[in-house]
Amino acid sequence: MSDHGRMHAQREESDQSVSDEDSVGAHVPRRVSSFRSRRSALSGLQRETWDRRWPELGMLVRDSDGELAGPLDAEGWFGRSAPLVLEIGCGTGVSTLAMAATEPDLDVIAVEVYKRGLAQLLNGVDREGLENVRLIRGDGVDVLEHLLTSRSLTGVRVFFPDPWPKARHHKRRLLQPDTVAMIADRLRPGGILHAATDHAGYAEQIGEVGDAEPTLRRLSDSVIDDPGANLPISVRRPVTKYEDKAQRAGSAVAEFIWEKL
Repeated sequence: MSDHGRMHAQREESDQSVSDEDSVGAHVPRRVSSFRSRRSALSGLQRETWDRRWPELGMLVRDSDGELAGPLDAEGWFGRSAPLVLEIGCGTGVSTLAMAATEPDLDVIAVEVYKRGLAQLLNGVDREGLENVRLIRGDGVDVLEHLLTSRSLTGVRVFFPDPWPKARHHKRRLLQPDTVAMIADRLRPGGILHAATDHAGYAEQIGEVGDAEPTLRRLSDSVIDDPGANLPISVRRPVTKYEDKAQRAGSAVAEFIWEKL
């Protein structure tokens, strides 16, 4: 979800109607999801950019009937062979845009459930002329499980996923043992899993789950400021307005960086 679990899922909701496209196969029975259903309307500019660029740069994990897209041909989609990074829950794409602009040799796939967030990211990609970003709308676990193959990724980023703070909702948290194991499988040796949260309870869980995955080795977060760390992807994030607000409110941000063995 990102852009701060969007201040822990406090996204704006709209009572405007949405098209069948906006449902993303929502009527199909699914696993317990790590996101909440939202409705949102696009601005005129967002709609114009969406109609013009989405067919080239975007895709749905599932169609309106719930049918999954086939295995992803990343090289065909990007038109080149390059290290591939998956960002799960890109929000409005603040981090996606900033990091992709500094890493033109990496191809970035940004996954998000909410159309308006993807529309804002798509506007940024169009405005800045970025050629190394593609967008997928849907469940990040579906992307990992059905669209990507073993050892196909150089990096996975999960920034500020919804913490689902109530104990009865913890099963909805994205970074569970099974999902982390699947992320590890999709990473190439030396690949990086980079996660961040400002929720203390979720931070504890993320650390325990990541450290328990036998194919991952945790790196010190000092590598963020170490130019000699020689990692295959950047682990320096921009500070978003949501993160700045959370920090000023006293919420500490926990960073986690694991390397695939």
